[in-house]
Amino acid sequence: YLRLVSCNKSEVRAKVKLSILNAERKEAIATVCQHANRFVQGHSVGYPKFIPRDFLLDEANGLLPDDKLTIFCEVSVVGDSVNISGQSNAIQFEVPECRLSDDLGLLFENQKFSDVALSVSGREFQAHKAILAARSPVFAAMFEHEMEERKHNRVEITDIDHEVLREMLRFIYTGKATNLEKMADDLLAAADKYALERLKVMCEEALCTYLSIDNVTDMLMLADLHSADQLKAQAIAFINTRPTTTKKWKFSRCWNFFSRK
Repeated sequence: YLRLVSCNKSEVRAKVKLSILNAERKEAIATVCQHANRFVQGHSVGYPKFIPRDFLLDEANGLLPDDKLTIFCEVSVVGDSVNISGQSNAIQFEVPECRLSDDLGLLFENQKFSDVALSVSGREFQAHKAILAARSPVFAAMFEHEMEERKHNRVEITDIDHEVLREMLRFIYTGKATNLEKMADDLLAAADKYALERLKVMCEEALCTYLSIDNVTDMLMLADLHSADQLKAQAIAFINTRPTTTKKWKFSRCWNFFSRK
């Protein structure tokens, strides 16, 4: 019997060949499973009657040299394929790569079938309520209750820059932020407002990369304002490891802000 002990997938499909080797280390008895078995973690796959006991114990067959039984197992894992059970030659299908992110990105760009407009600085983005609501609990609450945005299918945004909003919407549709490094601070604020936790952490990571003596106090204030705990911890660690060069931060414009904390 074979058992899948651990794996990062819920199941594995594999073909199995079991053999008993004789004293010359050659296959004496072999069983080959022509179709792929389905292995699930914690469950066994095998043969309850692999070889007759009398045949195994018969010295003439030479299967127990020095009273040792040698079993050879060959496992061939089947990748992204489909196995037709019962056929000797499994038909292999090439599964196309998932294009969900690209397809939704195209939907955002061409604005087809949109049902809500997001207006900022006199410019509009056409979007889709279902996608916005699925990705952001803030948008979900906005469209679920009898709010102005739901009644008029229009969301007025006054505290986010046009390009920042575009990047946030692109992330909502695709899960990607291609211009993150250029606007990570503003995107962090937008992500916090609309509860986009993944985007928020991505912004924190990007900002931590560029921590410096000149900007660490600004990053600390930004992190505190938007509950960006990881960025805040990194900024504090940056200051603590440079007590001589950062002592002047106490006299910066944010001293009163942090002295109240």
